[in-house]
Amino acid sequence: MPAVLSAPDTRLREWTTAQARPRERLDYWVGAICEAFLEMDCSSTDADRFDGQLVHLPLQRLAVNRVQASTQDVYRTPAAIAKSKDQPFYLITQIEQPWLVKQGGRVLQLRPGDTVLVDAAQAYELHFPHSVTCLSVQMPRAWVGQWLQTVDLSHARVAHREQGWGAMLSALSLQLGRQPELALQMAPDWLEAQFGALLAASMEPVTHRHAAGAGDLRERAVALMRERRGEPGWRADELAVQLQVSVRSLHRAFTAAGETVMGRWREERIAHACELLAQPRLAGLHMAEVGRRCGYADASHFGRDFQRVMGVTPQRWVRDRRGH
Repeated sequence: MPAVLSAPDTRLREWTTAQARPRERLDYWVGAICEAFLEMDCSSTDADRFDGQLVHLPLQRLAVNRVQASTQDVYRTPAAIAKSKDQPFYLITQIEQPWLVKQGGRVLQLRPGDTVLVDAAQAYELHFPHSVTCLSVQMPRAWVGQWLQTVDLSHARVAHREQGWGAMLSALSLQLGRQPELALQMAPDWLEAQFGALLAASMEPVTHRHAAGAGDLRERAVALMRERRGEPGWRADELAVQLQVSVRSLHRAFTAAGETVMGRWREERIAHACELLAQPRLAGLHMAEVGRRCGYADASHFGRDFQRVMGVTPQRWVRDRRGH
């Protein structure tokens, strides 16, 4: 049984081949992956000197995995599928080297930063001719169904690193692939919502046929945001319930307009902050109190969001407005 190494945060776990003898490392690697995650076969031209490390962080329904390993070829076979209890999806982004995915008769030549969604219920091959440094996000089948209208396809889906919402999905995946511990600083439900919204936007774009309805939903959502912009702990799923739509429909309404739900929510709160800061009678109000009235429990979070939207700190914005 592979050993699990404890990390400073108990949610973060690590598997490594370093404790095995060189010629036994590939077998150790396959055993660790099969036992902890998914039945598969694996071969490597570097079998005699194979090296691998997997860092695993469970969220709420998803799990983030950073894989670093020697060159390898991974096979998900019908026999392995038959042995598996669960059939999740994996969202995979290779960080540094080109690679290849085969599934459902299609071959995808992928570059670093391209993101692919692979269905573990269908046989596939992953070929890494160079070293492996990738982010792999495990997504339960039912969860994917909340975001994609079409779940069961025989082939893998890809979001290219420079095309539309694929660029944002790539940026998020690359950041977590390089520093998976950053996920510890994010609310799990918030991070999962980002993955879901970007997955839907980049791999199943909104059609023009639905654009009109999406625009009406977005307008109603923005109106509710403005009503609730002073509330802390706001969640997109709560807004969807109030609007009597699915979370997927809510996110699609915003992606159709080139926005994200959380991005627009941030802009609405910062617009409210600017309204407060512009009032002379509130000139003595502490910045932390301004942030609190805009739904921010943490003053530093308020400052970061303000600068992201306005390009300057709230203090600088006030000084510039007063002309000194």
